[in-house]
Amino acid sequence: MEIEDVKISRKKPIYPVGPGLQKYLKFYQRDGKLPLSYKDLLNFQETVPVMDKFGNDTLWETPLYPPYVQDQLYDGLKIIYAKLKASGNTRIVQHKIIDRIEFCAFGNTRPFRIRIINRLNDVYDYFYIKQADASRIYGLELEEILSPNQVNYLVDRDTLIEEHIAGIPGDVFSQARMYTPDYNQTRIAKEFVKFNERCIISLLGDMRAYNFVMQITPDFDDFQFRIRAIDFDQQFYEGNPKVYMPQFFKENFPYVKLSMEYLTEKTVLQYQQEERSSIVHRVRSERHRIKDLRDASQVQQLSTEENIKTLREGYAKFYDNAAYLKCKTMTDIVELNVKNVIRSVQI
Repeated sequence: MEIEDVKISRKKPIYPVGPGLQKYLKFYQRDGKLPLSYKDLLNFQETVPVMDKFGNDTLWETPLYPPYVQDQLYDGLKIIYAKLKASGNTRIVQHKIIDRIEFCAFGNTRPFRIRIINRLNDVYDYFYIKQADASRIYGLELEEILSPNQVNYLVDRDTLIEEHIAGIPGDVFSQARMYTPDYNQTRIAKEFVKFNERCIISLLGDMRAYNFVMQITPDFDDFQFRIRAIDFDQQFYEGNPKVYMPQFFKENFPYVKLSMEYLTEKTVLQYQQEERSSIVHRVRSERHRIKDLRDASQVQQLSTEENIKTLREGYAKFYDNAAYLKCKTMTDIVELNVKNVIRSVQI
C-alpha cells in the first residue's frame, strides 16, 4: 500500500434531485413530506462557535434564533425525528425535547446537526438536516446496496434528513484506541482492506479518517470491527482514481501502517476477494433496485465531462481494462466495476 496527499475539489457543486431520482425515491419509500425545509433552519441571526471538552474549535456553530422561530423549529424537528425513526408515529417524541441545533458551514452540504433528548432518562440521539445533493443520495443508496450497512434517510424536495451513524471517528480511533491491548490488530487491518475495496468499487471518495467511523462489537472471544462511511459528499464526482482509494490519504496512514505490519500480500488479496464475494451476493439480491438506481442516475448530471474522462482513463489503467474507456458517465464506471467483480468471483 502507498500513501500520499491526494488533492480533491473542496467545493463540489450541489446537484439537484432530478425527476428520475425523485421517482426512484418515491418507489423505495425514501421520500417524505416534512414540516420544515433546510432553508427554514437558515433563519438564524448569528452563531456561537462550538468547542470540544478540550477547548478546541469543532468547526460547528450554534445558530441563535428569535424565540418565536425557535419554538416553531423545535416542534417541526420533533415531527421529522418521528418520521425518520417511526414512520411518523409522534408517540415516540412525547417525552423528547430538542436540546440543541448545530450548524457546519465547512461541509459541502452545510449540514445542521440536531440533538434530541428523552427528558425521562436523558438518553440522547442525533440526526442531520442537509441540502439535498443528488450525488450524495446516490452514495447513500450504493452504501445500502453494496455494503453490509443499512442507511436511514428521507428526502423532501431540496431537504435531506439523515440518521446519525454511531461509532468512534476514524482519526480518534487511530490516535487513541487502535493499539488497545484487547484488540486484535489483524482484524482492524482486515476491515480497512475490505473498506478500501468497497470504496474503489462504489466510487465513494474522500474517505479520510475523519469521514468514517469505527464500530466495535464485543464477541464471545474477541472484538469485531467495522468501518462505516459517514460522509457521502464526494460520491463519484472527482476524476482522480486515488480519491476513491482510502489507502492513499495521509490521514489514513495509521491504518495503512497497521495493514503492512499485520498482513501479507496473500492475505490482502484474500480479504479483497472476500469483500467482492459479499458484494456479489448483495447485488444479486438487490438486482432490481440497483438497475432502477442506474437508470435514474443516467439521466442527470453528476460530475463534469473532464472528470468522467479522467476517471475512466485512470480506472482503465488501474485495472488494465480498456472497457472503461467506453464509459460515458460515472455510473457507467460503477456498473462496470460491479460487472468485473461478478466476473472475478465466478472465475
